[in-house]
Amino acid sequence: MFELKIEEFKPEFAGKMNFYLSAVDDQVKHPDDQPSIGIILCKGRNSVVVEYALRDTSKPMGVAEYRLTSAPALPAKLRRELPTTDELSGEFALMSVVALRIEIERALRHLLERRGALMPEQPTINSMTQMLQEFKLLPNAQEFALALRVINSAVHGHDVDAVAAQEAFNSGKKFLAEVQKLIRSR
Repeated sequence: MFELKIEEFKPEFAGKMNFYLSAVDDQVKHPDDQPSIGIILCKGRNSVVVEYALRDTSKPMGVAEYRLTSAPALPAKLRRELPTTDELSGEFALMSVVALRIEIERALRHLLERRGALMPEQPTINSMTQMLQEFKLLPNAQEFALALRVINSAVHGHDVDAVAAQEAFNSGKKFLAEVQKLIRSR
C-alpha cells in the first residue's frame, strides 16, 4: 500500500498507515498472503523522526522521499502510456466540477430545509432551484442553468471542453456563494 504526501514526513503518518494496513490485512488479505507492506512517499523526511515514528510499529512499513524533476525521467515507452500533465489537469477540472455539483446540491437542500420546504425524496438541482425561485429566495439563476448543463454532462461522463468546464465551474462557484449567503442570512 502506498500513500503519497505533498509535505514533509510527520509521525502521525505512520499511525495512519498502521491503521490502513490493519484494515487491509483484516478485510482484504487472503489467509495465505503475507502481511501487507506500507510505503509512505513524502516530499521530505528527517531520518531521526522516521526512526522514532516506526520503532514500535509491528506492521512492515517504510518512508521514502520523492523528488520532482522537470526533465522527463520516465522511459519513452512509459511516457507514451501514461497521461500527460495536460490530460491530468483536464481530468482534475472535471472532477472539480463534479465536486462543486455535490456542494451546490447540499447547500440548496440545506437552504430549503431551513425554509421549511417539503422536500421530494430525491430532489434534483433543477427542482430545488425552481422551489427557491417560487419562494422568491433565489435571484435569477439563468446563468447557472447554462452552467448546470455542462456540469451534468461532466457528471455523466461525457466529454466536456476544458474551457466550458472552467466557465461552468466559475458560474457554479458564484451561484454557490449566493446560496451560502442566503443560508447565513436566515
